[in-house]
Amino acid sequence: MSRMVFAEMTDDATELFDIELKLLLDAVYMRYHYDFRGYAMSSLRRRMRHAMGRFDCERMSDLQHRILHEPAFFADAMQYFTVQVSEMFRDPAYFLGLREQVLPVLKTYPSIKVWVAGCSSGEEVWSLAILLAEEDLLDRSVIYATDINPEALAKAEHGTFAADRMPLFSRNYLAAGGRGSLSDYYTSAYGNAMFDRRLKKQMVFADHSLATDSVFSEVHLVSCRNVLIYFNRELQDRAVGLFREALVRRGFLGLGGKESLQFGAHADAFEPFVANQRIYRKVAP
Repeated sequence: MSRMVFAEMTDDATELFDIELKLLLDAVYMRYHYDFRGYAMSSLRRRMRHAMGRFDCERMSDLQHRILHEPAFFADAMQYFTVQVSEMFRDPAYFLGLREQVLPVLKTYPSIKVWVAGCSSGEEVWSLAILLAEEDLLDRSVIYATDINPEALAKAEHGTFAADRMPLFSRNYLAAGGRGSLSDYYTSAYGNAMFDRRLKKQMVFADHSLATDSVFSEVHLVSCRNVLIYFNRELQDRAVGLFREALVRRGFLGLGGKESLQFGAHADAFEPFVANQRIYRKVAP
């Protein structure tokens, strides 16, 4: 279907589309054990329409048939179930808040564990590694980077990004309080920038679903930014519950600029720490 056809869908057609979409999500869960049923319907609706256009599927049933019967096709379609939009030091003030207010507290611990939940293609993971390195914390840190998208995880672990993105990343780095030049951390070749392997030695990459999996480690900082906005309230509460369980006493949680703990099931478990940057601290029991 064309975008124009989608734009002109009647309320009845939208209702039928949502019914088919929910059936697709149930089928994906039963066939591949990926659970997208708690994702915000408005976002999924938009992304599945893009997927249908991309793969020349006139009906949702056509897309479902290919997903269920062609595992390789599902691997390609996976990019439309998850949102892969990120950049290094995105929202620099957030990283500056970590640098100036959170890391001084974490320096008091003999070792540090950081969990980047929903790490996408890895820009935030590598940003945090640089931040920890500049604050002399990387060598005693472990950074857990998790996502449900295998292709995104592989890209994140590789730590290679298009060279034409480096000017933006460099500006973000400096605005985040960078102590040198971002170019100190990567090597350019063939239109790409590969980041220093020494940053990677403290990283652990793993498949993890906030919808179905459990806590895997105790951590001092959880950074989960611009992920919860794609979840419905129930799944948001589940995810924040995992973060609450994983965090040490008085540990830190960082969210995206449009995300909040207010009105959630775990609102009373956290207090603002750098309020304007959505950085919270777990309340002591």
